[in-house]
Amino acid sequence: MSPEPSPEEPSIIPIGKSQSNSEAGLAPLLLTVIELVRQLMEAQVIRRMDAEMLSDEELDRAAESLRQLEEQVIKLCEVFDIDPEDLNLDLGEIGTLLPKSGEYYPGENSENPSILELLDRILNTGVVLDGSLDLGLAELSLIHARLHLVLTSKPISQSEKEGRRKKEEGRRKK
Repeated sequence: MSPEPSPEEPSIIPIGKSQSNSEAGLAPLLLTVIELVRQLMEAQVIRRMDAEMLSDEELDRAAESLRQLEEQVIKLCEVFDIDPEDLNLDLGEIGTLLPKSGEYYPGENSENPSILELLDRILNTGVVLDGSLDLGLAELSLIHARLHLVLTSKPISQSEKEGRRKKEEGRRKK
């Protein structure tokens, strides 16, 4: 039996709170991430559709792909005996991971924003992360990375790519 979280420790609770199969292992977590990414892609398709940036053929392909992905998530939930409602997590004070069905439309504010909405807005606005990352365990530094990440739903122009390439060459020469 796992210990109860202390009042100081926030707990992450599935929204549906059903007793999903305890032998599913990492399946619920992986399906939650897949569902988050699926809904994030759906939001981007809706934004592009509203901006008339997709042809009818592209919109049909995207809609069919999203439908098939959603179908696969539901099938995998059945295989692992997971209630699809449990894929949404209550993250305490910061809200839920996913919006409730029908509560969010990309580009519009909702009463109770979710993490998905935050990520959708970040992708729509764009963000640049620059820094380094060191990962390790047992007081051993095992993985080192230098990062320059541009995260956006908009095409990155060739001039921006060229500027980043030159900046990276300058760093290597130092």
